[in-house]
Amino acid sequence: MSSNLDPIGVFDSGVGGITAVKEIHELMPGENIVYFGDTGRVPYGSKSSDIILKYANQDISFLKSLGVKMIIAACGTVSSVIDIKTQNKELPFIGVVDPTCIAAIKSTKNKKIGVIGTQTTIKSNSYIRCIGSIDKEIQVYQKSCPIFAPLIENGVSNLPYEIVYGIVKENLSYFNQYDIDVLILGCTHYPIIENVISEVMGPKVKLINSGKEVAKYAEFILKNKNLASSMKHGGKYDFFVSDSAQTFSEIANRFLGYNIVKNVKKINIDLY
Repeated sequence: MSSNLDPIGVFDSGVGGITAVKEIHELMPGENIVYFGDTGRVPYGSKSSDIILKYANQDISFLKSLGVKMIIAACGTVSSVIDIKTQNKELPFIGVVDPTCIAAIKSTKNKKIGVIGTQTTIKSNSYIRCIGSIDKEIQVYQKSCPIFAPLIENGVSNLPYEIVYGIVKENLSYFNQYDIDVLILGCTHYPIIENVISEVMGPKVKLINSGKEVAKYAEFILKNKNLASSMKHGGKYDFFVSDSAQTFSEIANRFLGYNIVKNVKKINIDLY
């Protein structure tokens, strides 16, 4: 039986899910969080659905071994291929697709929404199906950006801004032919370069941060199931990775704004 002081489990293919951790911390500072980044097997987005599901099940098994009260798949790719309803049988399990789509639908004025994500996410058409099930009048335009996640995992802040801007602009030029007013960042890595994406897309296009939306949804579920932490602040954070803890820490430190080196441990995910 889960306790309200048990941690929230969050996982992603790499460092991207820390964007969700940051949003959860800001929204629910009293929640304990354990995070697993599968940095040894990143990216998930270019792999087959069978391999992604195998990896995701291992990630989930690891988090369950830590006694979490909820699991968040802070990964657009996993959220696009996994059966959320099946996972929900043991404990609350949420992905990023549904809450992100709902936010996008509420935000669009002209019913034209853009989606960027990994190859697998875009190929799955998960965002098109989700949006279409709520509002069939909305037009959805998708673009895979397979270079974004590896770019971020390898330390995007080490590159000159002009180079990053050029890469982003080239990848997003597809949307120039459509009059979208909302762009879904369908991978939790992408908010790390949200400022660049925003500059490329311009002020008329609202960006939907999947990490922020999944944090809001997690808060709703926890309160609804009486699992929200009784603490108002002071939540503890532990980070686990399947490759270099140092590399992960360097990127996470810059994004989170504080040093997490002592809180990062490397594990052997193949044991789960």
